[in-house]
Amino acid sequence: MGKLAQAVTFILLLGYPLAVYLGLNYLPGNLLAPLLALLLLMRLVTQKQPLRLLALPVLFGLLLALGSFVARQQHWLLYYPIVMNLCMLGLFGSSLLKGPSMVERLAKITEPQLPDAARPYLRKVTGLWCLLFVINGSMATYTALYTSLATWTLYNGLIAYLLIGLLAGSEWLYRHFWLTRS
Repeated sequence: MGKLAQAVTFILLLGYPLAVYLGLNYLPGNLLAPLLALLLLMRLVTQKQPLRLLALPVLFGLLLALGSFVARQQHWLLYYPIVMNLCMLGLFGSSLLKGPSMVERLAKITEPQLPDAARPYLRKVTGLWCLLFVINGSMATYTALYTSLATWTLYNGLIAYLLIGLLAGSEWLYRHFWLTRS
């Protein structure tokens, strides 16, 4: 049951931008914030890992949702993608300082026998992810502050996911091609 709850809350949180768009347009009053807070709390509780940087975006999202409800500031809900990108930037960036790089850690899950020659490449890819999080975070900030809710939803609920998928997929394909040649 725990893995199912984890999967469900993860999938629902992927739809956060769409939920915000629909909630702000169609739900009465300040009902969206407590619903999102409940979802984020469920994600925090079902997360199996200790409260580390990976759990921080969920915790900050919970605080934003609760703060939005208490202060009756629904636009605070638009800041969650900013928090996500900042936390991911912190996670990937700190791995460049401490090592091994985040992409190396992730690659070793499926390829435990990575050659040492791959490390510099994987560090560069981790840096590329950091750049993507800076760009996505900047766009999330811009759309939250200066655009319509529809534009915010389009960028944060579709374009940002496409960029992440494009980087992840193309890097994975290239790494497999590159590693087979070295």
